[in-house]
Amino acid sequence: MHTILGAGGPISKALAKELAQSGIKANLASRREIKTRPSETWIRTDLLNEKDVLNATKGSEVIYLCAGLVYDKRIWREQWPVVMQNVITASKAAQARLIFFDNVYMYGKVDGPMLESTPYNPCSEKGEVRAKIATRLMEEVKAGHLLASIARSADFYGATDTMNSFFDMMVLDKYSKKEKAMWLGNPETLHSFTYVPDAGKAMFLLGQESTSDNQIWHLPTARAITGKEFINTAAGIFKVKPSYMKVNKLMLRALGLFNKAIEGTVEMYYQYQHNYHFDSSKFENHFSFHPTTYKEGIEHLFSTYYKAERD
Repeated sequence: MHTILGAGGPISKALAKELAQSGIKANLASRREIKTRPSETWIRTDLLNEKDVLNATKGSEVIYLCAGLVYDKRIWREQWPVVMQNVITASKAAQARLIFFDNVYMYGKVDGPMLESTPYNPCSEKGEVRAKIATRLMEEVKAGHLLASIARSADFYGATDTMNSFFDMMVLDKYSKKEKAMWLGNPETLHSFTYVPDAGKAMFLLGQESTSDNQIWHLPTARAITGKEFINTAAGIFKVKPSYMKVNKLMLRALGLFNKAIEGTVEMYYQYQHNYHFDSSKFENHFSFHPTTYKEGIEHLFSTYYKAERD
C-alpha cells in the first residue's frame, strides 16, 4: 500500500495516475473528498491531526507528502512544522519510506545552478519555513530513525487546475482565450519550469527504488530558458501573437490587496527578477530520464487539456 498525503493537487494527481497504471493500491488522504479509481481509497485526513495521519498511513510501505498549504507565510509558520512532525511520527509507526515533495525556497537567491548540495540561504519567510522542515526531516534520517528522501521541483507548469501554477494561469490559459499573457518579473532572465507529468513520474520512480532513500533529489526539469522564450514557444503553439504585460513588484502588491495567494507571492518576487537555474542532472543520470521539452509539454497541453476546453 502506498499513501499520498495531501492528495488532490497537480503533483499528487500525476503521481496517483502513475500508481494506478502500475496496479499499486493507494490511499489518497485529504480533507476534501477525491474521486477515486478502483485501486484507490480516499481517507478524510487533516494533516494537522496526528491521529488522522496515523490512520491514513497505517500499513503503508511508501508515504508521499505532497501537501500544499494556503499560500500565506503566517499559516506556513504555524502549520508546516506540525504537519512535518505528524508525518515523521506516522512514517515511523508504519515503518514506511517517506518521500517529501518540496520546492526550492530554502535556497534563496542562487548565483548559478541550484544543485542538491546547494546550501540553505533563504531570503524569504516561506524559505525559512521550508529550510526548517527539510532540516527537521533530514535530522531524523541522519539519526537513523527514518528512511526518507526529499524530491524538489522548480516552478511547475502543466497543471489542469491552472490556479495552482502561475505560468499555466497567466500564460497558457490566457493564450488559449486569445488574451494577452502576463509575466511576473524580468522576461529576460533564465527560469526553469518542471512539467507536472514528469514530476509525477519521477515521484513514482523514487517510490519504486529504495536505493534512492536518505538523500535529496531534484526532479527532472528541462534546461532553463528565458521568459521570452517560454512566451514565444507558447504563442507559436497557440497560434497567437506573443504579446504580454510585465507585472512588477508594485503591481503585484496592489493585486495582493484583493487576492491572498497573490499577496503571498510578493516576498518571492526575487525568483522572477534573477536567473533561476534548476539542475536535475543527478536524477536524469540515475534514472536515465529525459525531461519533456517545453515545446513538447505545451504542445501536449494544447492538444489535450486546452483542446477539450475549446471543444
